[in-house]
Amino acid sequence: MEITELLHRVRGGDQAALDAVIPLVYDELKKLASARLRREEHAEPLQTTALVHEAYLKLAAGSHPSYENRSHFYGVASRLMRQILVDLARARSAEKRQGQPVHLTEIPDLGRQPDETLLRMEDALEKLARTDPGKVRLIEMRYFGGMTAEESAAILSLSVHMVRKDLRLAQAWLRKEMAG
Repeated sequence: MEITELLHRVRGGDQAALDAVIPLVYDELKKLASARLRREEHAEPLQTTALVHEAYLKLAAGSHPSYENRSHFYGVASRLMRQILVDLARARSAEKRQGQPVHLTEIPDLGRQPDETLLRMEDALEKLARTDPGKVRLIEMRYFGGMTAEESAAILSLSVHMVRKDLRLAQAWLRKEMAG
């Protein structure tokens, strides 16, 4: 069965379709997670696997949009990975302020993360989302999902030239915003 058909069944609430689609997209999800974690200290395979599994748990527990195709699904997965890493960074930041350990049994230690940078980036992305959510989506796809301009263009039905231009603008805006 084709992945897109399974994704349409997932939208209809078919848990068996979600269970069937995950093995088909698992390797690609690991590539997305690996691309994101590669920006951090050297990620071990277990860390990548933990991020993929946490994203799967969120996918399995949540409501599903109408996935247009497999690329759209990967875009949603990229956004979930962003949320997971931001939540982890916030928990670590709170732990530092309170001096008390935070038990994150559902997510094994993902190694050293630039918590403050990630949190500043999250604040900046939330601010950008109020004026230009499309650019935020491009940042999610590139930074959190490791997607190429070509892959993002296919998902968003834009030209590769437009994606690259908007991504450059978004990155420049983020650098300026995060610099203070």
